[in-house]
Amino acid sequence: MPGVPQGYALPVNRILFKEDEIGPGGEVRLSDFRAGHVLEVLGAVPGKRIRAGVINGACGHALVEETGRKHVVLKYTPDGEVPPFPDVDLLLALPRPKVMKRLWAPLASMGVGHIVVTNAAKVERNYFDTKWLEKEDYEPLMIEGLMQSGDTRMPKVTVCRRFKVFVEDQLDGVFPETSRFVFHPGGSAAVEALNRRKKDRVLIAIGPEGGWTDYELDLLAARGFECISMGWRILRSDTACVAALALVNSCARGKS
Repeated sequence: MPGVPQGYALPVNRILFKEDEIGPGGEVRLSDFRAGHVLEVLGAVPGKRIRAGVINGACGHALVEETGRKHVVLKYTPDGEVPPFPDVDLLLALPRPKVMKRLWAPLASMGVGHIVVTNAAKVERNYFDTKWLEKEDYEPLMIEGLMQSGDTRMPKVTVCRRFKVFVEDQLDGVFPETSRFVFHPGGSAAVEALNRRKKDRVLIAIGPEGGWTDYELDLLAARGFECISMGWRILRSDTACVAALALVNSCARGKS
């Protein structure tokens, strides 16, 4: 498990483990930022029970068996179900690296099944050199988001540098049977469109901070994306993602 992400300050609502961290009897020894949280924030002492879970697995609880200055030993017991797989996926034009860094935790906490980070005409090519597209760097941030929300479902992440090739040749295979929406100022009302969607899974596309070009919007429209809007204001990528996911999660599936 990676160390604490820089700037970590969110309250943790479920301590998460990887499957291979759990011993044969359910014992888990922690000495990273999770141990610090258990000791300092939860004030855990031997015998205390805390919420826990396995990444991409079941929820449960952990009994504190031993505490030290910088470590805790827990005994994990699964006692709940695996949370449902999120029913929304995201096609995201890569924002500036510092924005991408701060997006990983909220995306995981909001619930996204598959995130495809892609290029766009208004995305600077050097953005793809950022370390925040490397699994070892973004995964700790997503774990932080999952623990904040109490979820265990880790989003799948794909990085695709060729937007046109992905949309024309790969999108239908990666995201079959989805209601598709591209968020862009000037589109139809988002709530009305989302409420009348016909399929359970939803794929949303969020453009760069400079916006999608007309050519890109036409490519998306040709693959069944409906252009919808959250208003006339131009939002930052991180704001737009959180707002769009909140709308999707709050809108019930429309009836056929």
